Amino acid sequence: MGRTNRNLLVWLHVLTSVGWMSQALALFTLNVYGMATGDRDAYVMAELLDENVLVHLANGSLFTGFMLSALTRWGYFQYWWVLVKAVISLIQLNVAIFVLSPALTALAEGEAVTTPAMPVGTLLMASAIAFQGWLSIAKPWKRTPWTAKPVPSPAPPAWFPYFVLAVPVADFALAFFVFGHPAPLFFLLTAVGYPFWRSRHLTPAPAAV
Repeated sequence: MGRTNRNLLVWLHVLTSVGWMSQALALFTLNVYGMATGDRDAYVMAELLDENVLVHLANGSLFTGFMLSALTRWGYFQYWWVLVKAVISLIQLNVAIFVLSPALTALAEGEAVTTPAMPVGTLLMASAIAFQGWLSIAKPWKRTPWTAKPVPSPAPPAWFPYFVLAVPVADFALAFFVFGHPAPLFFLLTAVGYPFWRSRHLTPAPAAV
């Protein structure tokens, strides 16, 4: 992967990650205000940000993080700090989708009573992203024991880095113009398909008989 494309992918990862954290802090602020004042409009605004901004930034951050691991020497499972970041991101995304978002919708529609759970949850989300930022800079801990000997990764096709950079934009366009809700199709196809392609090219060809 060329240095320019790598720098662009790092830039996109930092941009989406910081945006994700800022939106989590915005949700925290709105939830605290709603809990303190009883103003349901605070939850309506928080739901709007959650469904139209935060989720796209979260998907972009997760995708670019995975692809940075896949396209560089770090890999998916070779270093503890990379693996911990991936696990935290997946937990955050699933908790946000299946727990926080439905609870926020119920609050916005007046079908639930406000509790400290929402402010705490959104603050934990922002804190986890900040911790992941520290992991990216400090790169603590050693290599994972099951990858003691690094395997050189095959170079991707020349067009692939450009495709990776276009994936978050394409997924956002699908969500906005076609589905009307987040649908990270290119994200999933690329993040799942690339490791299969790489493993196929890492497998040595069978010896001639």
